[in-house]
Amino acid sequence: MKKVYLLSLVFILATGFFMSCKKDKGDPPVLPPEGSMTIDFSNFVASSKSAAAFSDIKGINQINWEFSATVAGIWNTLLTTTLIVPVAAFKVATDQEPVYLSDKTWQWSYDVPVALTTYKARLTGQIRASDVLWQMHITKEGTGGYNEFLWFEGTSKLDGTSGQWILNQSAQVPEACLQIDWTKTSASIATIKYTYVKTSQPSTGSYIEYGLQVSGDYDAYYSIYYNNGNGFSTVDVKWNRTTHNGRVKCPEFFSDSNWYCWDSNLTNVICN
Repeated sequence: MKKVYLLSLVFILATGFFMSCKKDKGDPPVLPPEGSMTIDFSNFVASSKSAAAFSDIKGINQINWEFSATVAGIWNTLLTTTLIVPVAAFKVATDQEPVYLSDKTWQWSYDVPVALTTYKARLTGQIRASDVLWQMHITKEGTGGYNEFLWFEGTSKLDGTSGQWILNQSAQVPEACLQIDWTKTSASIATIKYTYVKTSQPSTGSYIEYGLQVSGDYDAYYSIYYNNGNGFSTVDVKWNRTTHNGRVKCPEFFSDSNWYCWDSNLTNVICN
């Protein structure tokens, strides 16, 4: 009888222990949305010209759209070249299952193919009192390989409505170069802002903010501040994502504070 009692007691204690562990572990943090890293540049195909080169060709019939596309394209190039690996690695994370480590920390581990090269990614998310701390480590094996290093980190609110990423330039230059601030409403990204934060650079402090609008003729916008080679320019761009018409304002380029418009064929038109 004593043996039965002792076995029952051990079972009860063991069950309570494992249930307690499961309860303490809880659920993994919800990943920030995939779009929290990527601005929508689909309405603007980057021009081969530099922004400074437009000073002598303001009369061409698509200059309003093309100027906007080129200035926005500076940021798109950064994401599709220097930072293509960490951005791709984060996108893949959304399809992976995390495992629990300890201290309210979960880990996603997986391979990421980018341009015929496979990288190993390890993303961790630690649930804290008021936010989640994220860290992405990347390893490259083979030719030009490098050991695991922290390519980006960030935080997000527990309710998933906003957050921030800090991306380092590369394994060879592990220095912060881009800060991304994002907000979300409902199921959609509301705003994303890229700020160039690499120190001691002419373009430090440059930024582009992308957001959606729910009223008016235009449903998306960019607010841009960039180094034009002679100083900094402010550029405001608004457009319709369905019809593709839009307008741009840049006092430093157009020499006034007026809006300059283009139609659905991207051709210059008089603003209404």
